[in-house]
Amino acid sequence: MIDVSENKLQGRLPRSLANCVMLEFIVLSDNQFNDVFPFWLGNLPELKLLAMRHNGFYGVIGKPKKNLCFPELRILDLSHNNFSGKFPFEFIFSGNAMRGITASYSTYMETYSNLKVSAYVQPFTYEYSNTMTNKGVDRYYEKVQEDLGVVDISSNKFEGTIPEFMWKLKGLRFLNISHNIFTGYIPSILGNLALLESLDLSQNKLCGGIPHQFTQLTFLAEFNVSHNNLTGPIPHERQFTTFDHTSYEGNPGLCGDALPKKCGINPKTPLPPTATFEENDSDFGIEVDWKFVLAGFASGLVVGVVLADTVITRRHEWIIEIVAKLIKVLRRRPIS
Repeated sequence: MIDVSENKLQGRLPRSLANCVMLEFIVLSDNQFNDVFPFWLGNLPELKLLAMRHNGFYGVIGKPKKNLCFPELRILDLSHNNFSGKFPFEFIFSGNAMRGITASYSTYMETYSNLKVSAYVQPFTYEYSNTMTNKGVDRYYEKVQEDLGVVDISSNKFEGTIPEFMWKLKGLRFLNISHNIFTGYIPSILGNLALLESLDLSQNKLCGGIPHQFTQLTFLAEFNVSHNNLTGPIPHERQFTTFDHTSYEGNPGLCGDALPKKCGINPKTPLPPTATFEENDSDFGIEVDWKFVLAGFASGLVVGVVLADTVITRRHEWIIEIVAKLIKVLRRRPIS
């Protein structure tokens, strides 16, 4: 292992590191290195952790000239550098062990050695430790689990779309691509990363909606898509009921229970009044109903008086004549 973190080292990385074929753990974080991405380290067959955060690494990480694919890499931290262009997920992780990691691992990353003192040989074990950003907070890990899959490329200038290739990294637990220039939609297929615990896509230029498939991520404890161009409703099932507005703020097109903007309600369109019935006689609705009742009562009274006057004051013969005419009219109507 090599850990030179938290110093003031400058310049380029020594290319001789490519000859250290037994290296499993390289920590270069918190220095002043000024170099391009060391693709030549991808030839190290045992390398599991590569941490380069908080340095001056720069440039586009292009396709390697040789088949250098970091076969055992589980933790990659490139955060807080000056990388640009598209991030080549498919080249760095094409034959990667993270694709086969399961939750069955219970051991920690460690190395074994023998210390020879005089005529005695003393075996010892050294467990790897590292500082990583987990759920938005820098955490120091005294031990690093073998099954921990981490990709942190935050705070660079990476651009382009999020590749669907990412779903193949089955062992991925922490994914942080925040503070970059990623565009396009969030791939719904990322909902197949069953072990994912932390997902930070904030401070990019992503558009579209939050895939409903993310509700399948039952281990997800930290979720942040703030300050993008997302639209539509936020999921409101399972673990998504635990995330507050800070996970979504800065997306005017989003709506949901965690936000001031609720879904399905247009504030400019008044809701139709609900029909209510009260016993108070002074209510406007009740007054209107009584007006119709009184109008109907009055018209019925008039018709009744007229008919009564006709029946009482007219001659009997005249009534018989009217009845006869009515019978003739009824006989002419077709039978339905």
